[in-house]
Amino acid sequence: MARVALVTGGMGGLGESICVKLAALGYKVVTTHSPGNSKAAEWLQTMNNMGYGFKAYPCDVADFDACKACVDEIVKDIGPVDVLVNNAGITRDMTFKRMTKADWDAVIHTNLDSVFNMTKQVMDGMVERKWGRVINVSSVNGIKGAFGQTNYAAAKAGMHGFTKAMALEVAKSGVTVNTISPGYIGTKMVMAIPQEVLDSKILPHIPVNRLGKPEEIAGLVAYLSSEEAAFVTGANISINGGQHMF
Repeated sequence: MARVALVTGGMGGLGESICVKLAALGYKVVTTHSPGNSKAAEWLQTMNNMGYGFKAYPCDVADFDACKACVDEIVKDIGPVDVLVNNAGITRDMTFKRMTKADWDAVIHTNLDSVFNMTKQVMDGMVERKWGRVINVSSVNGIKGAFGQTNYAAAKAGMHGFTKAMALEVAKSGVTVNTISPGYIGTKMVMAIPQEVLDSKILPHIPVNRLGKPEEIAGLVAYLSSEEAAFVTGANISINGGQHMF
């Protein structure tokens, strides 16, 4: 029977590539989108016209009760979640001096609280079935920091603290928990950066001298979701073209 993979924030950008890769490998792929997303139905139809067979559910990942209701519906409709990719995230970039409590809370709730909110709904089932994969999508900026991103860097660093502690608790039950930390990836958001900024401020700091491809990140997620990755847990795998080595 095909395993069920749930990818939060799977519409567009990195999340879409992850969904496509997992579907190509035979997973039943489910994604979440923000409630009220007017483009969700169009995206789902487009992808399924291409033969992917995705399912999509509205869910505010920052809201614990909403996450519980969402996962309960997924389990009822499709089956228990075997692979969880915590990919949903937002930015509210500005210097700390200008940052408001609302800016801080929005990023922490969506990027970090969501990891607890979603993992809490699926972990007991994974442990009971003696198999599961949780992959938390962090960022190079959670490792090295970034000017104007105290909220984002704190949330992304916190994800890996969660990963390490959670991995210790469930390792004997056949469940792995890992973090990946992408660098600058050629998503629509990054490609919207002016070319002169990319050429002068970003690419010179990436030794491979290019942006990463969403498909390269998806390939790493696919590996961590596989049987072959059963001995990898509690890890933070950097995939940043050499931008930050540690």
